Amino acid sequence: MRSPYNWSDMWSEIVASFTDFPAQWTVVRFLLTNGFGVNSEGRIVCNGIEVPATHLAREIGVDRRVVDTTAQRILSLPLLSEIFLNIRATPDLSRVAEALGLSVITVLPRNAQEPGIVSSAVKVVTEFHCSIRQIFVTDSYLAEDPKLVIIVDGPLPLGVIEAIRALPQVRQVIV
Repeated sequence: MRSPYNWSDMWSEIVASFTDFPAQWTVVRFLLTNGFGVNSEGRIVCNGIEVPATHLAREIGVDRRVVDTTAQRILSLPLLSEIFLNIRATPDLSRVAEALGLSVITVLPRNAQEPGIVSSAVKVVTEFHCSIRQIFVTDSYLAEDPKLVIIVDGPLPLGVIEAIRALPQVRQVIV
């Protein structure tokens, strides 16, 4: 395994690898955004389960051959190969939270590159004695409108939303 990159250097290398291939770049962004990987045979996978290239192509709006070519190109590039052979998808409980008796807090930051957004919001949530079930952050390199999503057990106590809204890093809170 190679020495770790910092995310911005790694991202620059990913972008540079696909600058001349806009359709393939579209595929790479879709794969990263959705946690899809590539197996050693050059097939697109989700947690090891193969996903037909035709289905992805239809969803992304490209030809199936673009998906296949992108997967092969990923395997030919050491950094990308290492990433896509190991990436895994994680379930997002936010869409089923109500059915599970959970509450969802979505935080939109003023500047997603600013450090401390997650720690500040988590500190507020824990000060209100909320039990956190899941946290995820959409990557500011992949998402046009990055966000922090905190899923907690049960209903939200009074004051927690106002306290998160008052954080200097927060642009908006959605419940």
